[in-house]
Amino acid sequence: MAVQKLFPLSLIVFTGFFASKTATAQLSTNKILGQLNTITTAVPFLMISPDARAGAMGDQGVASTADANSMHWNPSKLVFIDPKMGKSGFSVNYTPWLRQLVPDISLSYLSFYYLKDSRQAFGASLRYFSLGDITFTDNFGTNIGTFNPNEFSLDGTYSRKLGEHFSTGVSLRYIYSNLTGGLDQYGQSKAGNAVAGDLSFYYNKPTTIQEKKANWMLGLNVSNLGNKISYSASGERNFLPCNMRLGGGIDINFDEYNRLVATVELTKLLVPTNPVYKKDGNGALIIDSITQRPVIDRGEDPFTKGVIEGVFSSFTDAPGYLNDQGQFVDGSVLREELREINQSIGLEYWYANQFAIRGGFFNEHPTKGARQYFTFGAGLKYNVFKIDFAYLVPTNRQLGRSPLQNTLRFSLSFDMSAFQSPDASKKIENQ
Repeated sequence: MAVQKLFPLSLIVFTGFFASKTATAQLSTNKILGQLNTITTAVPFLMISPDARAGAMGDQGVASTADANSMHWNPSKLVFIDPKMGKSGFSVNYTPWLRQLVPDISLSYLSFYYLKDSRQAFGASLRYFSLGDITFTDNFGTNIGTFNPNEFSLDGTYSRKLGEHFSTGVSLRYIYSNLTGGLDQYGQSKAGNAVAGDLSFYYNKPTTIQEKKANWMLGLNVSNLGNKISYSASGERNFLPCNMRLGGGIDINFDEYNRLVATVELTKLLVPTNPVYKKDGNGALIIDSITQRPVIDRGEDPFTKGVIEGVFSSFTDAPGYLNDQGQFVDGSVLREELREINQSIGLEYWYANQFAIRGGFFNEHPTKGARQYFTFGAGLKYNVFKIDFAYLVPTNRQLGRSPLQNTLRFSLSFDMSAFQSPDASKKIENQ
């Protein structure tokens, strides 16, 4: 694979993540009468579902029951992990990514949790994304070296109960992204570094439904809120994929053998929407002679916004879209904002708390990335081990064969209950 510039390399990840053959850089995403307007960010690997359980339930987990991988979806869930699973535990996850495009891209995720007592929990995780070996060339096609582009993030989490059924959690994240290894022909590229944080809440209330024990669950997580990232000393600084997840669910125990978890989730990126730029009669962008930036026709300039301003303006800055006659559609700004909200549903059935089957559906509007797929999976728990896998089946064929086709995820979780005293879990519950 030959790559001449940095940004096209990052689009390898972006294109597969949003399953769109027409995804390009920010200045050229407005196509199909101005209606296709996919939001782009740096380090999109932070948004990829890392574990097989959530991956099998429609790529969502902000309001599901707590497990060792809760840090990614909702850090505040950690404190609700059943102490019978052990005072601590960890999970190892692996996902071969975009195998329809490149055979050696993968995501690995390692997470760990520790229950200090019944009201406090700590967690840590490491996410590593490898893009495989890539050969870099200059503008004349001369080989200038081979490098394995990679990105990783290192997280720390603290979760605390604010009441019997309500908790909050905060995470701090260091992000490192090295896409060229300095092998660009101009010698201007560098690795990107950023620091971000998450703020989350979780509500878990026991109840009964037709005399069956159940739990209502609600979750909210604002994640990846941090500084912009740059890949060169003089280059543009790009937004991190700051996003908000909001969801709810129900966990029903029909009897000692049968249990069902159902969840629903909404997700929205909290970054600026690309504006529509003016073009001349030949279709070329019109450049302002003073700012040397493209002239905006509709929408707002994302490059002038800070992180916090970008979060708040992300609810109102959509440029709207045109009809078939090229006329602006009244009310389309609000409609486009609603299009930026992704929806997912998930189901999980447990038998005897040892075998699980899962299913889900994820939907993204065609003008915002067109990711639409079913997910399936299963899990097996044996003593202190739990093995999960997930499989993804795209349903949107309008863009041809999806790069997400045949995506598999694998997870292995291990709790430390085998190494704790018989009274340890009771001690945590009573603290």
